[in-house]
Amino acid sequence: MNISEIFKNTPLALAPMAGVTDAAFRAVCRDCGADVTYTEMVSSRALVYQDSKTNCLLTRNDGETPFAVQLFGNDPIVMRRAAEIALERTDADFIDINMGCPTPKIVNNGDGSALMKNIPLACEIVREIKRGVNVPVTVKFRKGWDGGSVNAVEFARAIEDAGADAITVHGRTRVAMYSGRADWDIIRDVVDSVSIPVFANGDVFEAADAVKIRKWTGAAGIMIGRASFGNPWIFTQCRAALDGKEIPALPPLSERLDVAERQIIVSAEHLGEHVALLEARRHIAWYLRGVRGGNAYKIRVTSMSTLEELHRLIEEIKHNLA
Repeated sequence: MNISEIFKNTPLALAPMAGVTDAAFRAVCRDCGADVTYTEMVSSRALVYQDSKTNCLLTRNDGETPFAVQLFGNDPIVMRRAAEIALERTDADFIDINMGCPTPKIVNNGDGSALMKNIPLACEIVREIKRGVNVPVTVKFRKGWDGGSVNAVEFARAIEDAGADAITVHGRTRVAMYSGRADWDIIRDVVDSVSIPVFANGDVFEAADAVKIRKWTGAAGIMIGRASFGNPWIFTQCRAALDGKEIPALPPLSERLDVAERQIIVSAEHLGEHVALLEARRHIAWYLRGVRGGNAYKIRVTSMSTLEELHRLIEEIKHNLA
């Protein structure tokens, strides 16, 4: 797939998020209008060393395209081999490199946003992966490491020179994590400094934000992360806003809960019932966010052990709250 095909008509991308964007949730978001989806972060070393738990992260839904595998790591050779394996197993449309994850367990190993402090190594990773795969290679990174080392523009130019086909910029530093406001100015500066497409990421929480961030940054695409938690309809609403159409209301609670249940059932098909129900604890809580009387049910979700219990609980919630 040519990178220009991905960036037609301001695509809306579901951000890759560990523990969230499994195949089931991606399918729901696709149904609601997400144009581009990514796997959760996949460890390059785990993939190369054939860790059994990593394989499930490479599940691709039927018809899921454009679709990317997102890899993290700091060894160019290992990253190249991981990209080759990922492509062999998924036939991904492109490979994305995580250079923006801020969590300590990632950056303490020199991965994720730690690579923003080592531009030569970051560039070598891009070049090595480009040598190994015949699909576009993209990079997701942040504003910088901290307020004193905001280097997104320099980083973007270097990454482009190394061969990256597109980039995503999250408008916060690593130190900021997810606090404060995302800096859309730095995203605009990056857009103005490179010739490759840019996804703008950060603080798109409602439909109007999608219009604002496109206008403010000039980005070719928009990536949505936390706003999708329990609300895949954010993509439907953002698309309507971008197209100048009336923004649809959220579906009734009963329909939203049907989607939540279907998501967990699909997750169980991929991950097994036990793991899916563990994941359901936070997903159901997200779907019930802001629903009056929902807190009591969020607590009860934690004691579920079967899909039948999930079904009964969903029906009870619909009967009492919807």
